[in-house]
Amino acid sequence: MLTWVAVVTVVIVVALALLFLRARRGRVPGTDVASAPERTASAWAVVPLKADGLGSKVRALFAGKPAGAAEWGALEELLVKADVGPTTAARIVGDLRQRYEPGDDPAQMLAAEVVDVLSGDDTAMHLPDDRLGIVLVVGVNGSGKTTTVGKLAARLGRDGKEVSLAGSDTFRAAASEQLDVWAQRAGAQLVSQERGADPGAVAFDAVKSAEAKGMDVLIVDTAGRLHTKTPLMDELQKVRRVIQKASGRTPDETLLVLDATTGQNGIAQARAFTDAVEVTGVALTKLDGTAKGGVVLAVREQLGVPVKLIGIGEGVDDLQPFDARAFAERLLAG
Repeated sequence: MLTWVAVVTVVIVVALALLFLRARRGRVPGTDVASAPERTASAWAVVPLKADGLGSKVRALFAGKPAGAAEWGALEELLVKADVGPTTAARIVGDLRQRYEPGDDPAQMLAAEVVDVLSGDDTAMHLPDDRLGIVLVVGVNGSGKTTTVGKLAARLGRDGKEVSLAGSDTFRAAASEQLDVWAQRAGAQLVSQERGADPGAVAFDAVKSAEAKGMDVLIVDTAGRLHTKTPLMDELQKVRRVIQKASGRTPDETLLVLDATTGQNGIAQARAFTDAVEVTGVALTKLDGTAKGGVVLAVREQLGVPVKLIGIGEGVDDLQPFDARAFAERLLAG
């Protein structure tokens, strides 16, 4: 009897060991969330775009034939279809046309031209080290504004900053709850009030609270649409004035969150924000396989402000500093 019990026990142990080994072999290395390495600033360059293959299309235009007016016109059309603004597209094509010689790689030349257009921009986030830094975040509903606020808080937190969030979007349903979830994920303090409260009052309280607690950075989320008679831009200007009154200065950064998939339509809508609140930079979201990519150049051309941050996915780490060279390589992939 004891012998049978021993045999059964050995069989069970061996079976469990085999199952364990099979499970270990079936795992994909590096997929543990806790051990996944943080993406570098240029890691977004490997994320596929709809514009993948643009380089091949550009080369095909010039393959086996002299570059004439038709080819240059077709190149300009390709750039416009990739959401590059028409003025910038015409200027880039004009520069390439002057420098191009038979045997040159037009895609490589175009990538270098794109880098040149963007390289003069100040894409850094300028936040002080010796006092509270304040970031005002604006944009229309649906652009990914609150998500960007949360991801930025997480990024600053990883850099060792103590971050506070202000829920000044008191008009959108569940805005406060969404920001609370992000505050918990980012380890940030949240200052908010009930729905319908005065956004300026929330911002004022948040500034004073952050200063009293010795926080490093305050990020102020704002409404993207109002349900009152007060125009949105007037309300945003009021929040900005309240921040200035509470802190003694204007926000260190004012970020406009723009959905890359909206292309030229989104840029036209966003222009009102740049006129109203002195935007210092753009956070371009949803640049993760759905956008054409050239919208980065259109932002630079039509809004006159640099892209400082780009959203490349849904993860908390998927907000990265903008890298002009990585962008150019990605735009001209193929």
